[in-house]
Amino acid sequence: MGIMDEVKEKFGRVSAAESKSGSLLSGVMEMFSGQGTGGLQGLVSLLQQRGLGDKVSSWVGRGENRPISPEEVKQGLGSDRVRDLASRSGMSEDEVANRLSQHLPDFVDKMTPDGQVPEGGSWLQRGMEFLKDRFQ
Repeated sequence: MGIMDEVKEKFGRVSAAESKSGSLLSGVMEMFSGQGTGGLQGLVSLLQQRGLGDKVSSWVGRGENRPISPEEVKQGLGSDRVRDLASRSGMSEDEVANRLSQHLPDFVDKMTPDGQVPEGGSWLQRGMEFLKDRFQ
């Protein structure tokens, strides 16, 4: 069984309240996999273009991760993307932005352990390992 199957299996057995997190996770993984965003590189670039370069650089770099507020998540990702994630997960836009503000810095940090955004698919394996550890 591959790591993706393990993650899906774990989220298939969560309670009704936690299933929202599974839906949010699915949307976030699509965002990081490049479907319409350019993957991790595209996401980092988008956040930088929208005025969050210092924070994103701290996540990619080797120092301490600077926090991001829910409002900055909405600014950086755009209201359409946050609205889509909210719709898919059954959460409010504020709840989605709050959860992403809590986990996005660590997620990007774990996907860039060498202090650089990796090219190709190596980030996906790192990201899945991070999620597996986070949700076990």
